[in-house]
Amino acid sequence: MRIVVASGKGGTGKTTVATSLALSAGDSVRFMDCDVEAPNAALFLNPKLDTRKEVGIQLPVVDESLCTHCGKCAEVCEFHAIAVIGKKILVFPELCHGCGSCMLVCPEKAISERLDVMGVLESGLTATGMEFAQGVMNVGEPMAVPIIRELKKWNFSSLRGVVSPEAIPSSSGRLFRREERPPRNDIIEIRDSPPGASCPVVETMRGADFILLVTEPTPFGLHDLKQVVGIARELGIPAGVVVNRDGIGDNAVEAYCAEAGLPILLRIPMERRFAEAIASGKTLVDAAPEYRPVFQSLLQDISARVAA
Repeated sequence: MRIVVASGKGGTGKTTVATSLALSAGDSVRFMDCDVEAPNAALFLNPKLDTRKEVGIQLPVVDESLCTHCGKCAEVCEFHAIAVIGKKILVFPELCHGCGSCMLVCPEKAISERLDVMGVLESGLTATGMEFAQGVMNVGEPMAVPIIRELKKWNFSSLRGVVSPEAIPSSSGRLFRREERPPRNDIIEIRDSPPGASCPVVETMRGADFILLVTEPTPFGLHDLKQVVGIARELGIPAGVVVNRDGIGDNAVEAYCAEAGLPILLRIPMERRFAEAIASGKTLVDAAPEYRPVFQSLLQDISARVAA
């Protein structure tokens, strides 16, 4: 079962909920920090990150001696990352999505590819034996989606000394072309999504079984909750809401959830001890052990909704 913990805005407590849910899920759990621009779940789960791999996209390299400037590569590129002007061919790396179409349609086989490293994937086990992986995007890179896509296909079996065919790179060295692996039935996969409602959030949600939306009872929280609810519904994935800092603001979030048919699965009150614990690097269930069975019940509720 794959659960994405998301929020329309940053600072709502998304990572607080995601890490606490993971720590309450028992032994068969893996955690993916998909907020590759600013991953911070490792600060709370403290994994030993002993596996690392560079990731990126394949950019086209044109052999001018073979190119006939027919323009087929430019015609097939929907992102306008390659252009043919007279007898000159131009490649715009910032626009390229690494789909490989230009190389495939070139009749002269004049286009090869080179890996443009955009970031790294890191993984390891926590002290409790939880499988953990995160993506870290290089500063200044424009696209997070390719890193998230590769993170979702990360080979966890190597963490436990099992060799998997997926651990062996293909002869072409191409990334991002494989289909996402089917989930193991005994594993609960929790993805900590980037904040907001942009393409990285959509990619994190793809393939999930349930979206847990974390919000706060404020006008900003409601506005951004509506955006991310729209994404979940567009993808056809069931969702539920966690109201963090319950007790502040107004009742607009509750009224919206009732009108939209969104179940509020958990309320976390605004308490100083929670803020102090998180500021010191503790998880919510470590700071307040009485919440561990609450998160266990939340997980059972989600499982029942997915199975229904």
